[in-house]
Order: sequence, then C-alpha cells, then structure tokens
Amino acid sequence: MPQPSGLRPRASVLTACAVLLPALLAGCGGDDEGQDQDLTRQELDWKDCPAPSEAQGGGPAPSPLPGGRGEWSCATMKAPLDWDDPEGDTIGLALIRVRSSGPSSERIGSLIFNFGGPGGSGVTTLPAFGEEYATLRTRYDLVSFDPRGVGRSAPVECQDDRQMDAHFQQDATPDDAAERAELLTGTKEFNADCEENSERILPHVRTTDAARDLDLMRQVLGDDKLHYFGISYGTELGGVYAHLFPRNVGRAVFDAVVDPTQNAEAGSLGQARGFQLALDNYAADCVSRTEECPVGDSAQDVKDRISALLRDLDRRPIPGIFPRQLTQAAATGGIAQALYSQEFWEFLTDGLEQAYDGDGTILMLLSDSMNGRSENGEYSNLVAANTAINCADDKPRYGPEDVERELPAFRAASALFGEYLAWGMISCTDWAVPGAADHPEVSAPGAAPILVIGNTGDPATPYEGARRMAQALGEGVGVELTYRGQGHGAYSSGNRCVQRAVHGYLLEGTVPEDGAVCA
Repeated sequence: MPQPSGLRPRASVLTACAVLLPALLAGCGGDDEGQDQDLTRQELDWKDCPAPSEAQGGGPAPSPLPGGRGEWSCATMKAPLDWDDPEGDTIGLALIRVRSSGPSSERIGSLIFNFGGPGGSGVTTLPAFGEEYATLRTRYDLVSFDPRGVGRSAPVECQDDRQMDAHFQQDATPDDAAERAELLTGTKEFNADCEENSERILPHVRTTDAARDLDLMRQVLGDDKLHYFGISYGTELGGVYAHLFPRNVGRAVFDAVVDPTQNAEAGSLGQARGFQLALDNYAADCVSRTEECPVGDSAQDVKDRISALLRDLDRRPIPGIFPRQLTQAAATGGIAQALYSQEFWEFLTDGLEQAYDGDGTILMLLSDSMNGRSENGEYSNLVAANTAINCADDKPRYGPEDVERELPAFRAASALFGEYLAWGMISCTDWAVPGAADHPEVSAPGAAPILVIGNTGDPATPYEGARRMAQALGEGVGVELTYRGQGHGAYSSGNRCVQRAVHGYLLEGTVPEDGAVCA
C-alpha cells in the first residue's frame, strides 16, 4: 500500500510482525548462459550471524532453533553489480541458513525464501519465524537473503532518520494546491537524495536482476533445481525467475500472490479494494462478538467513526510518539498495517479506542512498523529499497494530474484508503532510473508445477491475483489453491488444509488438484 514515499507493502505479514509485536506487547531460455562461471564456483564462508544492521532493522543476533542442529549461520555471496557485464564489478549479497533437521539421506536441498516488500530483509525475517517452518526443515536447509539494494546487500540509502521522520509527517492526501505542491516537492527531494546517496546501485535493483541472483545462489548452494517459497512480492520474484529459468524450477510455492498482469495504477486500485474489504471484515467481526464492540455499534458505525477520526486528524493531529504527532497519513498507514493479519485486529481496536481519547501511540506504532522505524527512532532501509525496486521495475510515471483524473475511481473503491493510495502513485516522480516494463513477465512454459495460493480476504495482494498468476505461468505450471480466510498470506495463518497441501508438495512432490479450496 503506497505511503508518501511510494511504499507498496507487498511484504509478508511476517515482516510486519517481527517489527511490531514486541513494541505492542511491551507498550500496549538458456538457463545458465551469461553467468560468470568463476562466481558459480565460489565457496561461501558460513559463520555465526551478527546482530542485524540498522539497514536490516536492528535487534539481537538470531537465537538457535529448538531441536538440535538449529544454529543459524550467515555468509556473503558475490554477484555481478551489472548482470549485463557479469565479469565486471561485484556486490555482496547477505545470506542466512539453518541446516536440515532430518536425516541427510532424506534431505532434498535448500529451500530459499523471499518474504516480500520489496525491500524486506530475509536475513532478519527467516529466523524470527523459523519455528513456523519446522516441518519443511525436516527435508530442506532453510535459506533466505537480503536482495540487492536491501539490508546488508549493497543497500539503497536515501535520507537519514531525522529526514525520514519529517517525510512521514507530510500530508499524504492533499486538499488544495499548496498541499499538493508540498507533497510533490517532498517526493522529489526524497528521490533526489536516493540518487545522490545510491547512484551506483539504483540501475541494478530490478526484479530481473534479483532473479538472476537467485539462479546464481542455486548453483553456489549446490542445487540442481531452485526450491522456493515466495510470499507477497516474493511471488513476483519467483514468477520472473520461472520465466527466465523455467528448466531450473524445482518445487515452488507462491503465497499472497501479486497480480502479474497489472500496471502500478491497476495494482494500487486493487489494493484500495482489498484494504476496504479487509476493513469491512474487521468491522463486521468486531460487532459480531458477544461482548460490545468498543469502536462502534454496527459495522457501518465502526467505519463511519474511523472516517470521522481521519477527517479530524487532517485538521488537527493528536500526540503520537513524542515529539511526533499522529497525522491523518500516519493513522491511515497504521490502520492498513493492522489489516495485514487477523491477529492484529485486537491492536487496531485498542489503537482506535486510544485515538478517540486523544492518544495516538498504538496507531503510530503500527504506522512505524509499516515504515520500518524501530522504537529507538532508527529506520531500516525498507522504504528506500522498496521505492528503488518499484521505480526500477515499473515503467509508468504518474504526476498530480494523473492522480486527479483517477481520484473518483479510487474513492469509489475505498472511501477510507482510496485517496491515500492514489496519491502514492507519484512516488516515482523524477526517479533517476527508467522503469523496465508495465508489468512483469512470468510465463514459464516447461517449468515444473508451481503451487499458487490465493487468500480471499487478503488486503495487500487481492485474491484475484492468484488466478491471474496461475494462468500467466501457463498451462500445467500454475496450480491454484484457494484459502477462504483473512489476512495477508495463507500458510502463516496456520490453516491445516493449506499447510498439508504445501507440505505434500514441497516434501513429497505431491501436486494438489488445481482449483482446490481450503476453508
């Protein structure tokens, strides 16, 4: 969902949980052609993992997983800076791994995760939720990485923490010419700072570059095929990989699926509908409980009160986390963040109650999580990398006049989120690097089956995208599974039907029936 900086959180809810929960609970064709063969033969030097860097989000070094053989190790893989010049300069890509817990005779290989964003650090996310993948670990080494431009992998740098705080205090839904000019100026300044501080890496963070990194990683890890688990934006990366290297696809799962047929505008409009649906579901759930819903007497009353709160915040922000105020933009982002997972709905209720009493702390914590800001005021490079990757991928460039023209459609899609998402389309204004295409190419004739899971209540990657991804991958490749649930993603919901299907395919090679449904 776009923020003023252009953040489109295709990221998995796992990334959000890793940042958010501690704060809330405490405080409230030719598949190998063109690759440098020297790099394919490099040996990784696996060592104990350090504490995450500021760009990765900070925090302690990862703790071992239970059950023995659960030590995390980290390494740096060299990759070409420019895949069009594979023998030129290189960059380092940060990797993390935990070895398979099962007998070596039953080990299949490495299972590589990308948790989305784009811009999320896989090196910090995988260990935060490693126990959830214990069953998969019985036959795979679990591996993740910071994609190029992210975390410790040649990170994109734009603005410092003070500037980022000011950036997110901007009005993201301008009401007049002066506010529009201020938003456009702020966007251009952010993008100019990205160019000044990261000019070398910006042309080389496209998803096609990351897909080529994945194939190099496969070879360096010693796997004949890429076994892959992509979540949210990770499904787009996986689809692009399958298009470029169809014969190298092993067993792959796409969860919380990006629609590969849409351009940036259509994607934002789809998210407006998705977040509105999630808000509708939250409101209905709140008033359906036996006890009284504390934020409204009916589902419509819940939504009306939220709309009234946002209108009030546009005129008069309330105290958030000192010295910052909870603005309309921050509250909208916080509400959206809480809709990523049904587990967060209780925090949304608490945050709304608190805000109605003039205290914006919880909603600001949620908003900070969306923006990659830690409790100590340091920002990861999530927003910077997200903007850089999206703007390098997406060919269209939108201006205020485009937004004004499309505002009626966005308002119709969502009275609460429509304008917010529409104005986020200007995030690539004056970006230093041209966008690659209108939408990613994912057709993968000849690839092994890919399990594509769509969640009917997903706010950030609406359900329809799963079917379109399955169709775009091609007949016999995309295998669609529907989960009738809430939140961003299906496997992490704990639904046994979904997990049986994933385990059956990844562990045993059993392909589910195309069109199967889990409730």
